[in-house]
Amino acid sequence: MFPIDIQFSLPFTYNFDRALARLAGDPINSVDLEGRLVRIPMEEGNILNLQGMGTADQPSFVLKNAVDELQIEAVKSIFHFDKPLDGIGAHFADTDLGPIFMEHEGTPLVRSFSLYGELMKSIIHQQLNLSFANTLLMRFVESYGDKIDGVWRYPSPERIALLDVSELRDMQFSTRKAEYMIGLSQAIANGTLDLEKFRQLDDDEVTAELVSYRGVGPWTAQGFLMFGLGRPNLFPLADVGLQNALKKVWGMDRKPTRDEMLVRFPAWSPYLSYAALYLWRSIE
Repeated sequence: MFPIDIQFSLPFTYNFDRALARLAGDPINSVDLEGRLVRIPMEEGNILNLQGMGTADQPSFVLKNAVDELQIEAVKSIFHFDKPLDGIGAHFADTDLGPIFMEHEGTPLVRSFSLYGELMKSIIHQQLNLSFANTLLMRFVESYGDKIDGVWRYPSPERIALLDVSELRDMQFSTRKAEYMIGLSQAIANGTLDLEKFRQLDDDEVTAELVSYRGVGPWTAQGFLMFGLGRPNLFPLADVGLQNALKKVWGMDRKPTRDEMLVRFPAWSPYLSYAALYLWRSIE
């Protein structure tokens, strides 16, 4: 089968450079900011090249090396090419977040390339600063993952399921975190935990199943829903970054309380995830 190369444009504002900037914050991703290119490892084993060719106001792209139409549709879904962003910006125009939505117009919520990878990444990042979390993430992937054509791919859950806790401890993972990662991998490997099934479940159902496993709390479950599944209406109230962003937006001399944030949810729904994304963007 010959690779499929396509060129396409979008009929709405889409800031690909901001999408790339967020992807570049993850050391696993292969991103060329100057060349406006991201290389995407697919489950089937091939690497897709996605390059931005237009502007934010007139976005166009070239996608190369797809093996079938399903891969093309998957990439369009991952990058939010299949759902216009204009309506989301309009939703926030008359809210207290209107100014940051105008400033960062066209910033998409891009999903992770791997559901399993997103879950492992979420566990690794728990209660760590970003720099050390990224260091551990790279150690994990370089030790057990695969590098294909210069692009890293997360290890399979089957491989991690066979590890001993001491092997991750030697990489500076805590004992508990190593147990969480191996335990989740074992559940996925033996079929008890089916991440693909979550695409068909609602947010509450996904959360209920995930938090039944050691190491997965509400914060981790919400992150998985947002960045793994691309769910549009999540807002991690306990996230310090969001609290600091709202402190700045609202001109407060302290972080907002839970109730002060919750009272805004009706105005922000059904796009709470985008409220979170744009607030994070406002302090990056």
